[in-house]
Amino acid sequence: MTTGVDLYWIPLGAGAGGALVRWSGRGYEALAAAAAHRARRALFHSALEVHLDGVTTAIEMAPVWTAKGDRGVVVEGAVGARFLGRWRWFRYEVRCWRNGAIPDLAAAVEGAVRVSDDPADAHRVLELVADFPSHTWGRDELSTGEMWNSNSLTAWLLARAGLEPNELAPPLGGRAPGWDAGLVVATGP
Repeated sequence: MTTGVDLYWIPLGAGAGGALVRWSGRGYEALAAAAAHRARRALFHSALEVHLDGVTTAIEMAPVWTAKGDRGVVVEGAVGARFLGRWRWFRYEVRCWRNGAIPDLAAAVEGAVRVSDDPADAHRVLELVADFPSHTWGRDELSTGEMWNSNSLTAWLLARAGLEPNELAPPLGGRAPGWDAGLVVATGP
């Protein structure tokens, strides 16, 4: 293991709750494609692994109900609407899990994308996770033009750490909704 920050592009619905996530993602993409007068594209969600001092830390955003036990939860937020967040089924969590695992990592397309080999960058990413703003997943509360989701987390972390996320893109022909929302919020006032 070498020191660094790795990005993974995981097909939407590859992990826990796969059928429901795939179905809702396909519906969302069908509507988005029709509204934009374009062809449908594969949707991806992103996650990070930070390798530092011989430890791998998994960083991802996922529904609360997909895992139990110690998983390094540092931030929680509502899914769909703020008032729904009182129920476990409508909450997400941001995980920054030392020696943890991203459950659907084996499904990542093209494997790890090395974003940085610099230990200072790795430290910065880890330090920023707990500061991630807990806006409502699936909504555009900040008028960024995109919903807030797992891609927002990844883009926000990389941008705040100064790692040029504008140059990163999902696998050929795919989309990562929420990515631009993370960039806008990270670089905004």
